[in-house]
Amino acid sequence: MLTTKRVYERSAPGDGARFLVERLWPRGVRKDSLSMRAWLKETAPSDGLRRWFGHDPAKWAEFRRRYFAELRDHTEALHPLLDACRQGNVTLLYSARDDKHNNAVALKEYVEDLRTR
Repeated sequence: MLTTKRVYERSAPGDGARFLVERLWPRGVRKDSLSMRAWLKETAPSDGLRRWFGHDPAKWAEFRRRYFAELRDHTEALHPLLDACRQGNVTLLYSARDDKHNNAVALKEYVEDLRTR
């Protein structure tokens, strides 16, 4: 099972392998305090795309289209996620306040689509 969770929430046994999928380290989180398997910066949107989107729900559809195009150009960055998904639960960690319009939600959709092909 693939889920998303805000990085500020506590880890839980059901989280499985936890991956931070942000380009920038989350504010207020000490690196030694975050329980995770890896920080996958390369799976995050480019800095330019991240800034353009700005978590504006009106830009969500276009953000997803552009982000998916970036992911198609960097498929090797997804290998740790895909491998972990084959072994059990995976949680994508994000720092945005909006739990419906963020890169982890979009990445989850993209990975789930890859897995069904």
